Amino acid sequence: MSEQTEEREILRAKLNQETAKAGWGELLPFFARGQTVSVAPGLDLIDVALAFSEDNAGQITLWKEKGLVDKVTDEQAAQWFDSDQTLWTVVVMPWVLVQPEQLQ
Repeated sequence: MSEQTEEREILRAKLNQETAKAGWGELLPFFARGQTVSVAPGLDLIDVALAFSEDNAGQITLWKEKGLVDKVTDEQAAQWFDSDQTLWTVVVMPWVLVQPEQLQ
């Protein structure tokens, strides 16, 4: 395994350990500062966090163009607030990546 691959796997594990559930109400201060990024349910939150950590602008732009990753909109925020939405979160400074919890 190359050193770069090993470092990437260590970062992936670190991000995975830092992932947590939070209610939307807890995240409102970050939303108010424009720091929340919505990740579509079909994407792996850790893959997206890794792309943000590595500043992989090409991949982030591709997801954004497909509507899979973008700043949380006022409409999303209102809907999540009204429904008391629980989200998976991971911080990649200055961003808080959020993804709605999927019920099994």
